[in-house]
Amino acid sequence: MRSVKSSENSNWLDSFKLWLTDYTPFLVFSLIVLIFARFIELIVFAWNQQLPEGFFSLLTHGLLQDLVFWLSLQFPLFLIYSLLRSIHKKIALYFMGMLIVSYFLIHFLLVFYFKTTQILLGSDLFGYSIDDISLTIKASGALSVLNILGMLAVLAILILGLHFSLKKLRLAFYASLFTLAGSLVVLLAGFSSSIAPNYTEDFANNLAKNKSAHFYEAAYDYFRNTRYRVDIYADDYLAQLDQRLAQQGRFDYLNAEYPFLHKASNRDVLSPFLNAKKTPPNIVIIIVEGLGRAFTNEGAYLGNFTPFLDSLSTQSLYFKNMLSNGGRTFAVLPAILGSQPFAENGFTSLGNTMPPQLSLINILNKNGYKTSFFYGGDSSFDNMSIYLKRNNIGTIEDEQSIPKTYSKLPENSGFSWGYGDRELYAHYLNSQLPDTLVPRLDVLLTVTTHSPFKIPDQNRYKQRFEERINTLDLSADEIISRQAFSKEFETVLYADQALKDFFESYSKRPDYENTLFLITGDHRIPEIPMATTIDRYHVPLMVYSPLLKKAKSVEAISSHFDIAPSLLSYLKNSYALKVPGENAFLSKGLDTISAFRNIHQIPLKQTKTNLIDFVSGTYHLNGDRLFKLLPTMYEEPYDDPAKKQELKAEFINFKQRNQKIADGAALVPDSLVIKYTQ
Repeated sequence: MRSVKSSENSNWLDSFKLWLTDYTPFLVFSLIVLIFARFIELIVFAWNQQLPEGFFSLLTHGLLQDLVFWLSLQFPLFLIYSLLRSIHKKIALYFMGMLIVSYFLIHFLLVFYFKTTQILLGSDLFGYSIDDISLTIKASGALSVLNILGMLAVLAILILGLHFSLKKLRLAFYASLFTLAGSLVVLLAGFSSSIAPNYTEDFANNLAKNKSAHFYEAAYDYFRNTRYRVDIYADDYLAQLDQRLAQQGRFDYLNAEYPFLHKASNRDVLSPFLNAKKTPPNIVIIIVEGLGRAFTNEGAYLGNFTPFLDSLSTQSLYFKNMLSNGGRTFAVLPAILGSQPFAENGFTSLGNTMPPQLSLINILNKNGYKTSFFYGGDSSFDNMSIYLKRNNIGTIEDEQSIPKTYSKLPENSGFSWGYGDRELYAHYLNSQLPDTLVPRLDVLLTVTTHSPFKIPDQNRYKQRFEERINTLDLSADEIISRQAFSKEFETVLYADQALKDFFESYSKRPDYENTLFLITGDHRIPEIPMATTIDRYHVPLMVYSPLLKKAKSVEAISSHFDIAPSLLSYLKNSYALKVPGENAFLSKGLDTISAFRNIHQIPLKQTKTNLIDFVSGTYHLNGDRLFKLLPTMYEEPYDDPAKKQELKAEFINFKQRNQKIADGAALVPDSLVIKYTQ
């Protein structure tokens, strides 16, 4: 009996040694390719643009993260291999080969995505429809012949390299065993986050990260669906929440059935700045794609690439520290027009299941305004058209309805986003004829300052870009850094010139004297590397009008959530418009104080699936990281556990209410909707 057991143990051990030895080519090959991919990634970035940190510093941090992620995979992969090997050797070899090749194809695509967008791809991929993803891929030019040939070449190299490795690469048994033990330690310890780089610039941190690790961890969190789970009975949660609810300025929510319903704010901060006329003013809201403060107006840390907007800001009520509430365009219309929550993947993603709502559009419709939306692209993208129609927009003009006499933006691999800013403004001016009797709400959203950053007369703006950087106070290294993103800055200069031409044309209209213009960005262009996390949301807001009594520069922090409440309070106070006494707006309105401060609690959704940013006071919570905001809106890490818990409690409170909307709760009672929208 003992000899039989000994024989069985010996057979098991022999099989284990054999399987582990046969597995080692996959282990070694994947490590070699991962190291090679890291070198290539950094070399490509160094060749195309300035690295934010030293090459070897980034290489060291990057390889450390690569090694930890690689180690974490080896133990589970060997278990899979062993299971398949127990069935048949060829099944195990072919499956592992396809798995390794597929993994690295996806890895190189994730690196390519980051190189193109300067953004790590995570769970935001799962927040978009197939049509939206297809449109974005076409716009990026990723399906160009050159790129497809490049990926086929990578595929061929991976297959040939793996074939060679299976024949030539082997590790000794104990070296392989040591690697498996290390993999198990990494899995059990879970210290991958503790080795994350801690550079001052977010772009540097993201460059050093393993792109596959970020994507798969984000996907795991997304499908595990733990983003809104919280122990609402935890002592620290209840204590901090009670503390915050006791403070002044918080909403007094009226009914648990409507998570955000509260009494409307009557705080009117705009009337003191504006002369009143007999008829309500036209309101023209211009949302410029990607218009960030990083390169807009005086004090922009990348340099001022908007000379016209800079001059306009000195004649405006200018909010220097405005925050968009989303890191992508999906959030901008609900935020500006309705001060509405995000639900699960952005409010517009609710599509036809969006709850009845109150917004700037339908309330002004009820008060005799004509309403319209102008967009250079396809308004079905991000369900924008569904959102607008559910808010009873009067007219939608987009790529489908703009006359073909206007020229579209230059194509990129056969695709164009639609009509450029100049064409959009021209069509708007030609179709919206002056009317001094009926007020209008017109919303314009541009597309030019978006990847692939192709514009008419590109050479002209390339020359203007070179001329512009020579007028800015930039060092030689900074000039080289800006030149690496010349296409992006060229489109900013184009957008600025288009706005200048628009205002020159509009100023000749008879309704100009009674028009209120708001100019802002939907978010900051992400393709230009960002210094901080908050940088993504930092945009300007200019309120300009011939009605303006005086110009003012405001350093107080506000967000897009504040715009609709302030406009409605102003119109109610100055023109007696009928405005609901209750609403579900996420803010009470803009702060027009000159000094730097923040009286708001501002949730920020980085992507459709990443609700991880929250600003309260002059503090910014990003995941588990706390930052202190400075008057320039630069931010520094801030070590204060009590303050962090305070912001977490506030953020959790918002997430709980927001999740109720995602689960089907109503925003406002039907009686309010009927009274003010029908």
